[in-house]
Amino acid sequence: MTTAVPQHVALPRWQRMLLPGELRDGARGRRTARDWVVDLAMFAIAAGLSALVLGATARDHSELEWVIDVVLGAVAFAAMWLRRSHPLAVGLIAGGCSLVSALAGGPALVALFNVAVRGSRQAILAVIALALASTAIFPLFYAGGESYGFQLVLGVLITGVVVGWGLFVRVQRELVLSLRERAATLEAEQRLRVEQAREGERLRIAREMHDVLAHRVSLLSLHAGALEFHPDASAEEVADAAGVIRASAHAALEELRDVIGVLREGPPASAPEPPQPTLADVPALVEECRGAGMRVRCELAVPADAVLPAALGRAAYRIVQEGLTNARKHAPGAAVEVTISAPPGSPLAVEVVSRRAVGVAAPGPFALPGAGTGLVGLAERVELAGGELEHGPDATGDFVLRATLPWPA
Repeated sequence: MTTAVPQHVALPRWQRMLLPGELRDGARGRRTARDWVVDLAMFAIAAGLSALVLGATARDHSELEWVIDVVLGAVAFAAMWLRRSHPLAVGLIAGGCSLVSALAGGPALVALFNVAVRGSRQAILAVIALALASTAIFPLFYAGGESYGFQLVLGVLITGVVVGWGLFVRVQRELVLSLRERAATLEAEQRLRVEQAREGERLRIAREMHDVLAHRVSLLSLHAGALEFHPDASAEEVADAAGVIRASAHAALEELRDVIGVLREGPPASAPEPPQPTLADVPALVEECRGAGMRVRCELAVPADAVLPAALGRAAYRIVQEGLTNARKHAPGAAVEVTISAPPGSPLAVEVVSRRAVGVAAPGPFALPGAGTGLVGLAERVELAGGELEHGPDATGDFVLRATLPWPA
């Protein structure tokens, strides 16, 4: 059965016009202009071959045999109209008529060629057997002035040429179809790879934005809580806190807009990626938290001449950011210690310790809730970097967030 060219395979219009309808639209495709030209050419070839055979055997026909020959020939010619959709049936009808009809000889050869192009292996063998039988039986009725052996050899040679030509056309068609299907498969795989890359980029940017957004919103909650529980603050302190709240809210809205845009449409291919924080930005992050009222001590024990990969520095920054955010959420008022060290020949170690606060009230009703996804995303980030992440309370009750990141030499 002939397979249609996949619809998503783009072909120039002039190429589609040259394709048979069955290759363009499937086995039940409508006849194209090209098909009509080929059909008329096949009818003309069949008529010419039949005229040659009929002319050579005309003197051997009786009046009754003329009637039989014309009727069977008309049936064979009429059956040619269905040669595309029913190749085996047409081959059997035309081949059967050619056993005793000279006028059916042309349609029989065309039908044999058609079966070689479109039929199954069994159909081809059946029609070949019928053609050889016609080659052996027809000369017994109409000698045509030639010896029986000559006509037998000539018929076998013609049958072989027609079948070989049909098989050659069939192989060409199947080769073209296989190449197009392969191109369609490669195109589909390329689209899948692009879509997967876009989806991965969306997830990566969304993960980055989650870290930043949680940090901004936690700062916002902290300053709002300070205003709520200190109604006697001076006008200057209120103005400073309101300014921080406004700036944090504005930054959070901008980052939220970026997240929504990424998840809805994906990042534009030509849009420049915003600069990502690295290890060098950790002191600024700590100062921002100190400005919000947190007690943070930071120790960076990284050699000054160390060349830290950007991805590794970004991972370290996100670990510190997540640790500080969690401290604001779950341990307000606690002292936080940030330690980043890189001993020679050892992995980069990042540790954020939230000291257990003594005599500090538990988080109020307006404390920022946590969904627990921050540490999950952080663990995934560290795993992708080839490191290890540990988190949880230690023996003294302090909450420890510790990560080790491999540092290539």
